[in-house]
Amino acid sequence: MKLVKVKNYKELSRKASDILINEISKKPNLVLGFATGETPLGLYKELVMAYKKRKVDFSKIKSFNLDEYYPMKKRDKNSYYFFMHNNLFDKVNLNKFNINFLNGETKDAEKECKNYERKIKKNPIDIQILGVGVNGHIGFDEPGSREDSKTRLVRLTDSTIESNFKIFKHGKIPDKALTMGIGTIMASKKIILLANGRAKKEAIRHLIKGPVTERWPVSYLRKHKDMVLIADKACLG
Repeated sequence: MKLVKVKNYKELSRKASDILINEISKKPNLVLGFATGETPLGLYKELVMAYKKRKVDFSKIKSFNLDEYYPMKKRDKNSYYFFMHNNLFDKVNLNKFNINFLNGETKDAEKECKNYERKIKKNPIDIQILGVGVNGHIGFDEPGSREDSKTRLVRLTDSTIESNFKIFKHGKIPDKALTMGIGTIMASKKIILLANGRAKKEAIRHLIKGPVTERWPVSYLRKHKDMVLIADKACLG
């Protein structure tokens, strides 16, 4: 595991953007795995600015998103589908036919997850972007997730649901989600984990120093052959 220490969130976002832009320049048809939430927002803003300055080209990129609430309509402003289009996809030249999402509107979650897993196996992810939850979840792989788990429907923990109160200002907060599994994530050729703020301090401590355990899913990442952790001072303590 490579640790990149940064002063603050702005530097974290810029550092992650620099790495991605460099990797895309070397392989323009990269398969990228994207994450949602507050942590990667700065990265996506940096990528949009770089695209506008013609420093990066997304035209040959394929993308897979980590997860989606379930059930969830694509055009719901709380959906990750909406989040990604609003913050990145609609602002760069990513071909819409190369964008892959777990469908939160599906009537058959098991079939949807199996099909998504097959798509990823046909298009192995070169770089997976990750954030981490306060309880150590990655994607929506909550504590208790197995190391060999695949894309599946999961029930969210109370702490994850509570953390979503500030996002879901109206309507019911989902208690389920579709997510790539730990095994799916670990199959990515390279992983970039972004972490900032004191709230993530314990999760990152378990990643760096604690035992590899299903109680802290983020700890599995220590076993990956090419994992980069970009973390700020507040997070590292």
